[in-house]
Amino acid sequence: MQVAANEAKIQLGLRELAFQASWPVRITLVVLVVASITLWVITVLKFLQLRRLRNDALEFERAARHAPSAAVLFSLVDRVRNAPGARVVAELRSRATTNLERLQAAAERAVVDERKRARTLLSPLGTIASASPFIGLFGTVYGIMDAFVRIGAAKSASLPVVAPAIGEALVTTAIGLATAIPAVVFYNEIDRRIGEFIAELEASASEWVALIYSERETQAAAYAAAQTPLGSYPPPGRR
Repeated sequence: MQVAANEAKIQLGLRELAFQASWPVRITLVVLVVASITLWVITVLKFLQLRRLRNDALEFERAARHAPSAAVLFSLVDRVRNAPGARVVAELRSRATTNLERLQAAAERAVVDERKRARTLLSPLGTIASASPFIGLFGTVYGIMDAFVRIGAAKSASLPVVAPAIGEALVTTAIGLATAIPAVVFYNEIDRRIGEFIAELEASASEWVALIYSERETQAAAYAAAQTPLGSYPPPGRR
């Protein structure tokens, strides 16, 4: 009768299951809750960051689209310092070379830096998306093991004996999935936006490299022609 009275007091609500759970299951639940909070914080920060990067990039590219020369393009860097395109152009400005391949390499390096900046905090988001189901699975396995231990201790497989342990197992599974599913969705969406942003930046960088190279090549040719004396060319018959 005492066992039946104790079993009657067992509560199977979500809150009761969490507080009555064994310590391994409680630790698993805490880890999943922390992961879920981290997921939403990272998601909000990433969307705000991408919106700011997009606005700055559009502002700079609208101004750079009408730049008639490299000098005008370089002057835009000081006006929109925080724009990704401004950082790419600043890198090109720092390379005093007329070699096209070196200019392209500098632009690619600057774009790689922008990609790294845009992907900040994306790795933890992917880790949460991939690890949360397995963390929840650990709690599930432990809850099932606990259920078998209770069955052996009570020498009974009645529902009041196994229900709390099975309930704990299902709660960890549910929280693990509730954490992993949004993480996967947000990771894919953020990764897609970053890919589009970098593709647009690469296209603009190619245009800027072409403008800078063309102007520097023209200036180098004009300088070389100015340094060559008029009488230094051999007669046509002696070339």
